[in-house]
Amino acid sequence: MNPMNLMKIKGLWDDFVSRHPKFPKFLRAVAQNGIKEGSILEIKVTDPNGSSHTANIKVKEKDLELFRILANMK
Repeated sequence: MNPMNLMKIKGLWDDFVSRHPKFPKFLRAVAQNGIKEGSILEIKVTDPNGSSHTANIKVKEKDLELFRILANMK
């Protein structure tokens, strides 16, 4: 991955966190207490008109490192 893109992602993440400070706290809490192999992660997106889409994944061992890194982004 291009290092400049990584820097851009970091800046975008910092901006995102300033607008949504509860999200990284949620990620850290879940990472400390609950994301284990076999856990189910579900996300639901509801648009302004009320239409929604839901998806879920079953966490695999290889997914855990990514979640640890995301939870510790500051």
